[in-house]
Amino acid sequence: MKRYTIFLLPMLLAGCGTLPQPFLGRPGPEGARLSVPPPPVLIIPPPRDALLGNSASRDYAHDLADALVAEDVPSIARHPDKYDWRLLAHARISNDQVTPSFMIVGPTGKTYGQVTAAPVAAQAWANGDPATLKTVATSAAPELARQLGAINAIIQQSNPQSLENRPARVMIRDVTGAPGDGDHALALDVGRDLAQLGIVIVDHRHDADFVLSGKVKVSNAPLTNPKPPSDIVEIDWLVRGQSGAFIGKVSQLHELQPAQMSPYWGDVAVAAAQQAALGIKQVIVNATPKHVAAASPQAQRRAPPARSAKPPVS
Repeated sequence: MKRYTIFLLPMLLAGCGTLPQPFLGRPGPEGARLSVPPPPVLIIPPPRDALLGNSASRDYAHDLADALVAEDVPSIARHPDKYDWRLLAHARISNDQVTPSFMIVGPTGKTYGQVTAAPVAAQAWANGDPATLKTVATSAAPELARQLGAINAIIQQSNPQSLENRPARVMIRDVTGAPGDGDHALALDVGRDLAQLGIVIVDHRHDADFVLSGKVKVSNAPLTNPKPPSDIVEIDWLVRGQSGAFIGKVSQLHELQPAQMSPYWGDVAVAAAQQAALGIKQVIVNATPKHVAAASPQAQRRAPPARSAKPPVS
């Protein structure tokens, strides 16, 4: 699996009268840099009825997994467990040609999709020719990735508990590291702003889809001019799933005077929370199946794994 790249964001200063608004700015690319973890993994067992020997079957399964990973579909070549989604490979021979085919099968054994590849020379296939097996896997992968995205979207849209069909529920675990009353003020204000954006705030982890925490780091700013001393303030908002799996991160960076943070953050917390809430909501939107499935293949290619076409989940 690919690891995650995390970016720090210099936020825009949007002064208005005497209200300190160091964290206000535009949402989207300027508002946050988001990273999300990979979706569920598709399992590819060595095929039993693909007209291949044991060694070639194992190689073929690995070729398929590699080709799907190149399409940003997390895939592993191994024997499946009970609740895995799997890709089953088959082949049939006619005259001097072999036609490979594939079935996308859910945990209950239901077939959700099928793909037929172009025929190849029967002798090369029977010999387990590495180039032939790899070519078949590479040519079938784009259509398999497209079908997986479409299947996932259909399943999620039919599930009343899917995040496509109800508001996301978030528990704010804590904010730590802020001077003065910043920990309390930031948590209170970001919860209020998330609720205004349509996200339901809950008190218990077992009721939440996502768990939010904030980490504040304050360091001395370099003295470049005779203005009053200031600090560099970094705020990282981490979004995790109910189980603790990392979902995404929104980072804020600005220069503040100590008097703006101690003993009370006041309007600075208000401004920081308003901007952070926009980015946090985008993390949650990016984590929903509908958003993932809607991404174009060009945008998915070589992107972080969670932007890939997800293998469907029940």
